[in-house]
Formats: sequence, C-alpha cells, structure tokens
Amino acid sequence: MSTEIPALKQSWRAHLRAEDQRHGADERREASRRLCERVAQSDVWRAAKSVLVFGPRADEPDIRPLIAAGLASGKIITFPRHVAASDTYEAAVVRDLARDLIPARFGLREPAPECPGLPLMQLDLVLVPAVAFDAIGRRLGRGKGYYDQLLSHTPAGKCGIAFDWQVVDELPTEPHDAPMNYLATPTRWLVF
Repeated sequence: MSTEIPALKQSWRAHLRAEDQRHGADERREASRRLCERVAQSDVWRAAKSVLVFGPRADEPDIRPLIAAGLASGKIITFPRHVAASDTYEAAVVRDLARDLIPARFGLREPAPECPGLPLMQLDLVLVPAVAFDAIGRRLGRGKGYYDQLLSHTPAGKCGIAFDWQVVDELPTEPHDAPMNYLATPTRWLVF
C-alpha cells in the first residue's frame, strides 16, 4: 500500500489541529449551540427513532444538549462501546447520561457493561465526529479507523458533525473511508 495518502492525512490532521487552536471557548460554545439547533430542526433528526451519538472531546462540537433533547423526546440514544475481544465498537443504549456512561479509553466515556446493546442494523441515524469533513461528504477521522469500521456495518444515515472551520474543499481518502449522507455545521446543512 502506498504511504502517500496516509502521509497526506497526517499532514491535514496537523494543519487542522493548529487551525482548531485559534478558536476560543466562547466561540465554541456559541457554535455548538447553533449546531445543536440546526440538527434538532432537521427532518433527519426528527424522523430518527434510534440514534448513535458521541461523547464530545474538547475539540469537538458539544452535542450534549442535543443528546439530552433526544432522550427527553423518547429517542433511543446509543453511544459507541468498545468490544475488547474484537477491538471494534458496538452501539449501546444509554438512558441516563450521568449514570450510564463510564470512563473509557482515549479519555472518552462509553456505556457501562450493563447497558443493553442495539444491533447496528437497527440504527436510523449516526452522528459522526471528525477532525474534518470536505464539501462532498468525506471524513478525516483520527486515524484509527474505528468509525469507518462501525459505519460500514449500518444502513443508518450518517451525519457529520463539525464546526465550520472543520470543513474544507477536499480531503484525501482511501477506499475504506465511509462517506457521509449529511453534514451539519453551525451555519450549514449539506446533503450528499
């Protein structure tokens, strides 16, 4: 396998992380609020009965208000949970954010072992974080391939979640990179 595309991806990650550092807490908070409103108003979100979400890292949009609204409206909310035996992720149902999420690898929180799993085939929508997305729905993740693996096993709509500064014209991709169906930012809703 050529090392050209992985090297380009690493270069993009470094560039975009540096760009991300230019945006302060107040800007992130307001952008996250507007992004949550945009997703909540979308037909895609409204129609979804079961949604795979993510616990945001410090450099990702804070979608916790959207998650709380989904729980309050009766949606089945799931988070990725690591399966050590296969080094993959599954969807697990969370009903109480404070009680059901526990510390996990990469500094994230994931569903506790007692939270029931939900087959990936039963998801309606997946909210997907990334380092960046491009204008045609391609995603640049953190480089481990976990989301690409998970996304390849569900027919659910895939919605990228990003700040506006995380969207670029074009990203390098490889055949295993899962494309998005939608991209939500504080100012845009794109359909691919």
